[in-house]
Amino acid sequence: MALTGRTALLAAIGSLPVGILAPSWTGMLAVNAPLSLAILCDYALAAPVRTLRFTRSGDTSVRLGDSAEIHLTVSNPSRRRLRAHLRDAWPPSSWLPGSEQSASRHKLTIPAGERRRLTTVLRPTRRGDRQAERVTVRSYGPLGLAARQGNHKVPWTVRVLPPFASRKHLPSKLARLRELDGRTSVLIRGQGTEFDSLREYVPGDDTRSIDWRATARQTTVAVRTWRPERDRHILIVLDTGRTSAGRVGNVPRLDASMDAALLLTALASRAGDRVDLLAYDRRTRARVQGRSANDILPAVVNALAPLEPELIETDARGLSSAALTSAPRRSLVVLLTSLEAAPIEEGLLPVLPQLTQRHTVLVASVSDPHAEEMTKARGTVEAVYEAAAGTQTQAQRRRTSEQLQRHGVTVVDATPDNLAPALADAYLALKAAGRL
Repeated sequence: MALTGRTALLAAIGSLPVGILAPSWTGMLAVNAPLSLAILCDYALAAPVRTLRFTRSGDTSVRLGDSAEIHLTVSNPSRRRLRAHLRDAWPPSSWLPGSEQSASRHKLTIPAGERRRLTTVLRPTRRGDRQAERVTVRSYGPLGLAARQGNHKVPWTVRVLPPFASRKHLPSKLARLRELDGRTSVLIRGQGTEFDSLREYVPGDDTRSIDWRATARQTTVAVRTWRPERDRHILIVLDTGRTSAGRVGNVPRLDASMDAALLLTALASRAGDRVDLLAYDRRTRARVQGRSANDILPAVVNALAPLEPELIETDARGLSSAALTSAPRRSLVVLLTSLEAAPIEEGLLPVLPQLTQRHTVLVASVSDPHAEEMTKARGTVEAVYEAAAGTQTQAQRRRTSEQLQRHGVTVVDATPDNLAPALADAYLALKAAGRL
């Protein structure tokens, strides 16, 4: 039997999609036929959501801590004016805490057959790939009493790169490198193996550098100067096992190691050395090989961006094998790992001779500045215990470091803020000593 009058009107209202009417209106609709009719008309005049067309443009990468702008173009092919609220949804880590509400929601009006462009500003709080989830549109009628709602998939990916905070140290390290190369007026020469020139002996020079034949031909003592070697191979190995997941302050150890790796990559490539990267725990997580000096830093940054610590014990034997495969000839192997006693003594030390026999090895580790602060605690029983724990931790790290040094390994142990410049200094010292 056909419905008529108020019964037909309420049945039509009941067929509207769930969620387009405020719950408080339910009782009013049963007794207010004109209002019900107005809502039905408003719903009918709302622009359709399914026919909307979307395209994206904008940034595809951004450094952690910076902002990325993503543009969303909305086209309205229908014959009705679109009055809508739009939400451009991204993962929670795409925004600063508390800013998602204002950054992802937009209000727009698009006449029939026209289009508009919206801009969503992302400010990611974590590294890695951030992918757009969905676009939700709520299209209102002219009176704003009812709305149509629907979702659209509009894919887009923004890669969040490491911040590379240590790049502020690069100018000073490059100045030191120029001194080693003899390209400045400072009379400092590297102790490499490539002969550069002869000069007059001055007190403090190594007597082994005296050129006796040249001295015999002139009235002054002549010494040889050496140019630091170029085109050497540097292999940076990142340990991505469980120890890299530990947080120092508010930053994972892996992130501090990445920052140090980026500064070393930038410095070594400017020095004319070839740089490769290997990230490993029980399998290879990232690898960069064979890149030119101009391409190596962007390639390393891109490879490190999605890298995350794995909560598994690193296979030291597999790591050593992967390093030897990546560096078949004599190289400087820089291993960024932890100085915890157990992983070093049980994992790295047994396989270390395989590396040191063929390569120069440098181990760099992130230390916790809180441990040093603990050693200064005094005044209460709890503070004394805290000081004893801090002292024991530091003594254990020193013993582990000494064990590595007895195997001919150079060790850099520094806090997150100091690790990158300390590693760069160690590289320059090895280069000046001709040990690369």
